[in-house]
Amino acid sequence: MWTMRHSHRRDADGRSVDCRQILTLSPQPAGTGGPLRILFAAGPGRYVPGGAPFGSGDVGFIRGVDLNLNEPGAVRALLDVALAGAWQPGERRAVEVDGWCLLEPAASARAGDTSPEGP
Repeated sequence: MWTMRHSHRRDADGRSVDCRQILTLSPQPAGTGGPLRILFAAGPGRYVPGGAPFGSGDVGFIRGVDLNLNEPGAVRALLDVALAGAWQPGERRAVEVDGWCLLEPAASARAGDTSPEGP
């Protein structure tokens, strides 16, 4: 199961800064392991949803690949890349990873998918 949320930090003047998108993957059934939090923080050459012209859930490189975190196939591709890395879903602790490290391999895997529902 997954959830997605957008968050900000407030600066000293109360303005929203540091946009980030957080995709949380939770092993099922509940209680069988800790969640994986994939963080996409705004930064140079990157975008996260924060209004027009991008849609909710869009993350990507300004001059490169992107994914929509609302699409099951995109989430599955990120999960597969995380599993091929070091994430162990049976661990009881929450794990946070930088989503930008997973984005390119996940987008490549997604681009190779020809089924309408994703992998």
